[in-house]
Amino acid sequence: MKLKFQTKEESKKHQMEEFLKLSGGERVWRFFALCAQINCFPLKKNKLENTENFEIHIHLNNANRKLD
Repeated sequence: MKLKFQTKEESKKHQMEEFLKLSGGERVWRFFALCAQINCFPLKKNKLENTENFEIHIHLNNANRKLD
Protein backbone atom coordinates (compact mmCIF):
# COMPACT_ATOMS: atom_id res chain seq x y z
CA MET A 1 0.00 0.00 0.00
CA LYS A 2 1.29 3.42 -0.94
CA LEU A 3 0.76 6.45 1.29
CA LYS A 4 0.59 9.88 -0.26
CA PHE A 5 0.64 13.04 1.84
CA GLN A 6 -1.09 16.01 0.26
CA THR A 7 -3.12 19.06 1.15
CA LYS A 8 -6.90 19.16 1.00
CA GLU A 9 -6.74 21.37 -2.10
CA GLU A 10 -4.36 18.95 -3.85
CA SER A 11 -6.61 16.04 -2.95
CA LYS A 12 -9.73 17.76 -4.30
CA LYS A 13 -7.90 18.74 -7.50
CA HIS A 14 -6.76 15.15 -8.04
CA GLN A 15 -10.28 13.80 -7.41
CA MET A 16 -11.76 16.31 -9.86
CA GLU A 17 -9.21 15.40 -12.55
CA GLU A 18 -9.94 11.69 -12.13
CA PHE A 19 -13.69 12.34 -12.23
CA LEU A 20 -13.46 14.45 -15.40
CA LYS A 21 -11.56 11.62 -17.15
CA LEU A 22 -14.72 9.48 -16.92
CA SER A 23 -17.36 9.49 -19.64
CA GLY A 24 -20.85 10.78 -18.88
CA GLY A 25 -22.26 7.28 -18.47
CA GLU A 26 -19.44 6.24 -16.16
CA ARG A 27 -20.08 9.32 -14.03
CA VAL A 28 -23.75 8.40 -13.67
CA TRP A 29 -22.93 4.81 -12.68
CA ARG A 30 -20.36 6.03 -10.15
CA PHE A 31 -23.07 8.28 -8.68
CA PHE A 32 -25.49 5.33 -8.43
CA ALA A 33 -22.79 3.21 -6.77
CA LEU A 34 -22.15 6.00 -4.26
CA CYS A 35 -25.88 6.22 -3.50
CA ALA A 36 -25.99 2.46 -2.87
CA GLN A 37 -23.00 2.70 -0.53
CA ILE A 38 -24.61 5.56 1.39
CA ASN A 39 -27.76 3.47 1.91
CA CYS A 40 -25.64 0.89 3.76
CA PHE A 41 -24.80 3.33 6.57
CA PRO A 42 -26.66 2.64 9.82
CA LEU A 43 -29.29 5.22 10.66
CA LYS A 44 -30.51 6.55 13.95
CA LYS A 45 -34.03 5.47 14.82
CA ASN A 46 -36.64 8.12 14.33
CA LYS A 47 -37.76 9.56 17.66
CA LEU A 48 -41.31 9.90 16.31
CA GLU A 49 -41.82 6.15 15.82
CA ASN A 50 -44.41 5.78 18.57
CA THR A 51 -46.66 8.67 17.55
CA GLU A 52 -50.24 8.49 16.34
CA ASN A 53 -49.27 9.36 12.76
CA PHE A 54 -50.64 7.21 9.96
CA GLU A 55 -48.68 5.79 7.04
CA ILE A 56 -49.76 5.00 3.51
CA HIS A 57 -48.22 1.86 2.03
CA ILE A 58 -48.59 1.31 -1.72
CA HIS A 59 -47.97 -2.26 -2.85
CA LEU A 60 -47.02 -2.19 -6.53
CA ASN A 61 -47.51 -5.92 -7.00
CA ASN A 62 -51.30 -5.27 -6.93
CA ALA A 63 -51.14 -2.23 -9.24
CA ASN A 64 -52.55 -4.06 -12.28
CA ARG A 65 -55.54 -5.62 -10.55
CA LYS A 66 -59.09 -4.65 -11.50
CA LEU A 67 -60.88 -2.27 -9.18
CA ASP A 68 -64.53 -3.07 -8.39
